[in-house]
Amino acid sequence: MSLKKSLLVIVLVLLVDQISKIYIKTSFVLGESHEVFNWFKILFIENEGAAWGTKLSDILPISESAGKLILTIFRILAVFGIAYWLWDIIKKQSSRTLILAVSLIFAGALGNIIDSVFYGMLFDHSNGQVATLFSHEPYGNLFYGKVVDMLYFPLIDTTWPEWIPYFGGKAFRFFEPVFNIADTAISTGVGILIVFNKKAFPKREEDPS
Repeated sequence: MSLKKSLLVIVLVLLVDQISKIYIKTSFVLGESHEVFNWFKILFIENEGAAWGTKLSDILPISESAGKLILTIFRILAVFGIAYWLWDIIKKQSSRTLILAVSLIFAGALGNIIDSVFYGMLFDHSNGQVATLFSHEPYGNLFYGKVVDMLYFPLIDTTWPEWIPYFGGKAFRFFEPVFNIADTAISTGVGILIVFNKKAFPKREEDPS
């Protein structure tokens, strides 16, 4: 897979990701949802932390603002690391499967970094109102943006049978997390590496000589 094709994948993912986020941010109030199907909803939430909304301040004895800054800087460093990996495997003409997977992971990571770094200074808040792009009263500063999530798939929404110990009578919902296009790209890239591991990392035949 060539560098041009890799860049095309990255640009397409970033465009779809950012267009969808900007649309949601400027069209929905925080917490607002729209049912597409009974198993798929558009639900606007904002993620200040890492995966599953985890915050560093929940784990370490630091303030939320310090935890957010550390997390954003870590994400930036991770993106640089992935970018170097992608450049290296393209230069070495590695398998198309590997390059495609890493391209998707890089695009997804970069898409969420854009939110974390810039959205705080581009939008005003979405609490009880539809946000404005390029607002004169942004909700945060550089590096303190919140990641926009909107894809929600409650495939199963039911209640545990009463006879099940502890869980009986409690609500059960699958799939609970709300995510975005960037998250989808990352998950797809990781999935490709796992499922098509042998194609991504083919063993080179030893030279008989």
